[in-house]
Amino acid sequence: MPHPLSPVVSLPEAPAPSTATPGPWTQRYAALGEDFVAPLTPSPLPAPYWVGRNDALATQLGLSSDWAVSDALLQVFTGNQVPVGAAQTASVYSGHQFGVWAGQLGDGRACALGQLADQEVQLKGAGPTPYSRRGDGRAVLRSSIREFLCSEAMHALGIPTTRALCVTGSNAPVWRETQETAAVVTRVAPSFVRFGHFEHFSHTQQHAQLRTLADYVIDHFYPECRSAAGDDGPYVALLQAVTGRTAEMVAHWQSVGFCHGVMNTDNMSILGLTLDYGPFQFLDGYDPAHICNHSDNQGRYAFHKQPNVAYWNLFCLGQALIPLIGEQEHAIAALETYKTRYPQALATRMAAKLGFAQAHENQRPLIETVLKLLAQERVDFTIFWRRLSHWAASMDAGNASVRDLFVDRAAADAWLADFRALHAQDASFYSAAVSARMLRTNPKFVLRNHLGELAIRAAKTGDFSVLHQLQTVLVDPFAEHPTHEEWAGFAPDWAAGIEISCSS
Repeated sequence: MPHPLSPVVSLPEAPAPSTATPGPWTQRYAALGEDFVAPLTPSPLPAPYWVGRNDALATQLGLSSDWAVSDALLQVFTGNQVPVGAAQTASVYSGHQFGVWAGQLGDGRACALGQLADQEVQLKGAGPTPYSRRGDGRAVLRSSIREFLCSEAMHALGIPTTRALCVTGSNAPVWRETQETAAVVTRVAPSFVRFGHFEHFSHTQQHAQLRTLADYVIDHFYPECRSAAGDDGPYVALLQAVTGRTAEMVAHWQSVGFCHGVMNTDNMSILGLTLDYGPFQFLDGYDPAHICNHSDNQGRYAFHKQPNVAYWNLFCLGQALIPLIGEQEHAIAALETYKTRYPQALATRMAAKLGFAQAHENQRPLIETVLKLLAQERVDFTIFWRRLSHWAASMDAGNASVRDLFVDRAAADAWLADFRALHAQDASFYSAAVSARMLRTNPKFVLRNHLGELAIRAAKTGDFSVLHQLQTVLVDPFAEHPTHEEWAGFAPDWAAGIEISCSS
């Protein structure tokens, strides 16, 4: 394997299809036809090398235990070779970006290989496609590392998400704000169909293709919707099911302080998966109005706006499905379920963070008060919940680890007293059980911006050890990992200067 800093060499000719790779591959989505996907010609990158790998996911996909030393797989997951049975394609979709209709978009730098072990495998950064819109179709090492780490961190937190199998790198230059080096991240999901796919066929009046797409999604991912009564029943049921999954996903985001950063309709998964890791961030100090995307000048995707943005995006999906649903009232009724599903999902998540086995209305004042206190003083979100989880084991007066996070100690003490009193109302109350429940819910480690930055800085010098160590911690975020205590601490001052934009 060449050193990551070796000189850039000329691009090789596209090699013949590889037979030394796993299979069988299927072309489930591509089989829908040319209205849905466009074939691609491989755009090889020179002298690729491994940056990061996910052995657990590799096993699920049926890759052999020695896959990490396979040059054939290195070439496949860089986009340089096409396995037998696979086919490089890009899908077309449209969408609303920052609330404005953007027209046709499509996979500008995503290359689908097909399905492996019933999972769609997609290369992000493998070269230009017909939908690149004058872009280079490439991804850079920086953004690929962030997506690789965060995809698996979110999965470990129990949040629905696309997965990341590996990252490969090349010294081929890529220009963003400055010159960077190329990388390819291999993404895995049951499907990468987005709200924008439906918007595309609806807005272009391709209603036959819209029905084909909806039937494909129902038959493969929402079969329970097929039996809904009426001609429009399956499509109404689909809209309601997607609404429910989206509500659950966003509630989980809010409960861990995750900011997506660019919730355009073309970045919304029809399966309710967290999709497209660009300008994301986990909150440090709790600020409901925090904007993590440096490109979001109007604050459309601020943290506290995410639930309403998801609702708005669902309405765009509902509008796109009207040619199949027919009656607008039926679509609205399906969408209105968000207004109960989301608050219920969030209440369940917050109850678990507080150590309660079930959500109850009497917990609401406790939740509202603590979020207000955290916001007033920008208390570190992850550290607060983790310290509270440990303190709950005894709930005694020795609450310095929690109260020291606040300037207003009296307010913190009063809230802790209320927390203790509410738990004490439970006849089966046992503080050790409460603490154990909280420690399984409130992570010690999340992918803070500065941790990702440390991995990126090291990787740019050819050192991937920080990435690998972070990966080990993030896939087990509720464990203590005492040798990496510093990664659970407060963000350093320089972290506030990290700017994450849509190019990240």
